[in-house]
Parts: sequence; C-alpha cells; structure tokens
Amino acid sequence: MSIKQQIDQDLKQALLSGKKDLVTTLRGLKSAILYVEVAQNKRETGLPDQEVIEVFTREAKKRQESADLYAQGGNAEKQQAELTEKKIIEQYLPKQMDDTELTTLIDTVIAKSGPVSSQTMGKIIGEVKQQTAGRADGSRIAALIKERIA
Repeated sequence: MSIKQQIDQDLKQALLSGKKDLVTTLRGLKSAILYVEVAQNKRETGLPDQEVIEVFTREAKKRQESADLYAQGGNAEKQQAELTEKKIIEQYLPKQMDDTELTTLIDTVIAKSGPVSSQTMGKIIGEVKQQTAGRADGSRIAALIKERIA
C-alpha cells in the first residue's frame, strides 16, 4: 500500500472515530501532496512514495519551526498543537538514522569521493541524502560533514 493510500485509509478511520486533530492534520497532508502533484503535473499518475516522504519531511520541518516560534513568543498551547501535528506526520516517515549509522555512511561516501573541502561538500551532502532516502535531515547531514572539514 502506498503512503497516499495509507493516508486516505487513516483519514476515513479518523473521521469515523471523531478524532478532529488527526483529521485536520491528515487533510493537510493530502493537500500538501495534491499541491505538489499539480505543480509537477502528476495529478493523474500521483507521486511516488519517495517524493511523498520528501513532502512529509518538509511539512514536519515546518511544524517544528512553527513550534519553535510559538515557544519564543510564549504561546505554549499553539506550540503543543504544532508538535502534535509533527508527531502525526512522523508516523508516516521512515525511522531516522542514528548518529552512528549516519557517520558511518558519511565516512563511506567521503572515502569514495576523496577529501572533504568546501568545494566538494555540496556533492557529498547530495550523495549522502540520496543514500539515506529520507531517513536523515539535510541540516544534520551538513553539520556532520562540516565536522569533517574542521
């Protein structure tokens, strides 16, 4: 079952059980998928799961950024609402790699491509992101690679 089909199924279940927060979040995810499908002219064929994961990763990141801003503004209620939505979105994302796994992968890519410099860093980040397939955040990858340069 594709992720999009899973969202549809979970949305129906949430509607039947009356979980308003879940319904709102799942509708938002469906809307985000539809937006990308229309933008890429893939409305008829749909997005492959990997692209759906990328959309959900961006959505989760948006929720975290909003929660951080609400925390800075002292609005704990809205901060918690954003974090709740983020948790729901993360249920549809692959399990994140831990630092040990990610560091090992980075070291492997660096060994193949040669020493890390500021000129080759972007290429290495791209290669690692491709191999992680949504299981690691780009900023986390970049931070670990920057440690190798220093």
